Amino acid sequence: MPKYSIVVPLHNEHENVTDLYDRLKAVMEANGESFELVLVDDGSDDNTFALLREIAAVDSRVTVVKLRRNFGQTAGLAAGFDHARGEYIIAMDGDLQHDPSDIPMFLEKIGEGYDIVSGWRKQRIDNLWLRRIPSRIANWAMAKLSGVDIHDFGTTFKAYRREILEQVPLYGELHRFIPALASWHGASIIEVPIRNVNRERGLSHYGISRTFRVFFDLITIRFLLRYLSRPLHFFGTVGMLSILTGFSVAGWLGVQKLFYGSHLLVQHGPLMIFGAVLFLAGLNMLAVGLLGEMQVRHYHEPTRRAPYSVDRVLRAQSEEHTVSD
Repeated sequence: MPKYSIVVPLHNEHENVTDLYDRLKAVMEANGESFELVLVDDGSDDNTFALLREIAAVDSRVTVVKLRRNFGQTAGLAAGFDHARGEYIIAMDGDLQHDPSDIPMFLEKIGEGYDIVSGWRKQRIDNLWLRRIPSRIANWAMAKLSGVDIHDFGTTFKAYRREILEQVPLYGELHRFIPALASWHGASIIEVPIRNVNRERGLSHYGISRTFRVFFDLITIRFLLRYLSRPLHFFGTVGMLSILTGFSVAGWLGVQKLFYGSHLLVQHGPLMIFGAVLFLAGLNMLAVGLLGEMQVRHYHEPTRRAPYSVDRVLRAQSEEHTVSD
């Protein structure tokens, strides 16, 4: 088994594939330890897979995973992690904005005993208003809400111990939150500064809309970190507050009727409806909390459904395997 696995999801990166492979191979061969390259074609519709097939045919250290369609970066990484065999796994983008020559820094820190080594684009060179400022705000919010004190959650360039990744389920767009989710398991995390390189070839797959999606993910992460194993504590608290408020409104209306003879429907009709809605909403929240507690059992089950569908896997010295549904 290789000691290191380099996992790279690729989507329409045929202009960068060959250069990426050459540079990764040179860096890892210079390191002197056993390694493999796990290259994931995330539903490319250009020449990316044809190039990957050629590379896998001549290098036994290359595994190519072809997904049936474009599932997104998180699913692409999950596919790569599932097919990686190394003790340590390094993930990075395939557009060469992550410099392979930075990999030795990750290997050094992971060798010191850290569970996760996270890249930090300390000197960013991309657009100030569309990328840097939104990213800085998002990273600050992530650090505060997750309690993980790192500067750059957004970069894919990270190194992991295998056992940590096995404890963190990946779906949606949660790949950027792996350090936060892993911290729940007690993972030790350190940052290393990496080069921020402009894309030389191909088109960027990122836009300003990605920044807005991050903030929705933040709410998810905050909830997962605090209430992952006890959702009833959240929904139950909200539900009980709503029920108690509804009871308080009903009590006040009862006093008005019994002691002052008020005609409740005429004088306090909207308040009656408000109290009833609060009471029913509280019961609803309690029910949601109980359903959440039942779902926790599924979270802790050992089997997980993969967030991707594999078309085929190419490994050295073996035939091409097609995976059927």
